[in-house]
Amino acid sequence: MEKDIYILAIESSCDETAAAVVKNGRTVLSNVISSQIALHTLYGGVVPELASRKHIEKINQVITQALTDADMTLDDMDAIAVTYGPGLVGALLVGVAEAKAIAYAKKKPLVGVHHIEGHICANFIENKELEPPFICLVVSGGHTHLVVVEDYGKYKILGRTRDDAAGEAFDKVARAIGLGYPGGPKIDKISKEGNPEAITFPRAKVGDSEYDFSFSGLKSSVLNYLNSCQMKGEEINRADVAASFQKAVTDVLVQNAMHGVKAYGLNKLAIAGGVASNSALRAAMKEACEKNGVEFYYPSPIFCTDNAAMIGVAGYYEYMAGVRSGLDLNAVPNLKLGER
Repeated sequence: MEKDIYILAIESSCDETAAAVVKNGRTVLSNVISSQIALHTLYGGVVPELASRKHIEKINQVITQALTDADMTLDDMDAIAVTYGPGLVGALLVGVAEAKAIAYAKKKPLVGVHHIEGHICANFIENKELEPPFICLVVSGGHTHLVVVEDYGKYKILGRTRDDAAGEAFDKVARAIGLGYPGGPKIDKISKEGNPEAITFPRAKVGDSEYDFSFSGLKSSVLNYLNSCQMKGEEINRADVAASFQKAVTDVLVQNAMHGVKAYGLNKLAIAGGVASNSALRAAMKEACEKNGVEFYYPSPIFCTDNAAMIGVAGYYEYMAGVRSGLDLNAVPNLKLGER
């Protein structure tokens, strides 16, 4: 019988300090997340310096808790996996330094993990039957990618955003209509009371790339609409604006994803990243997949937003592929998908 592999995973790329213990790449034994949303809400967005300081405060606590919840010790771990990019450089450094210290002190292998690969791998946690190849749409605050997952750890980017990421557009529009931070969940909630057909916002196509995304024009269009209403003294229906904006985003995401699935002849589509917990996107994607005979996979909301369990899954497959990081591992804030 093969030996079980246990990975301690650490994630600190933005405003969540997280640690998890993952067994054999698919079973999450513990998943501890310390969120900083309340802290950053005061400022209407993530303040990098504050995020880094909070990570330093919380990192040992979340690791201790993750080991306690899993009823294991550092000695039981086979490797330490950590996000080393992309993300906020100060925030990433806290996790990377911690992981290196543990790996050095306990003489454990260190595995650096790409944050976006982690998001993609979140789909493996609850969908035990899901295996590559499949198409994955990664939508988060900082990233919007359409990817072919050719194999574990092997990715081909079909399309990416040319400007704002989808989650970034959600945050900016939420701020403009006075909903505050974090924008994604707040727009999702208020949209349920609005009419998604009330206002026609543009759905951008990127001329020279059929799979790329662009959301800055849509964001500007919403801001212009709000501006024009104010100048004319017209009342703004926030729910309608939110629902119409959300529909414009989901239409483009669904369209490009289905286009990719058909072009590559793959009948499996997964979504990942913080925006993948948006109820309208899930519903629209599910409907499109059912209509086209495509199997649809998505993680539970807790595994969509930043967490360490997904890093443990990605770390496991990297570890099994023989990937080892040296103690010179550094944070790479602009790390591209597929780069090592």
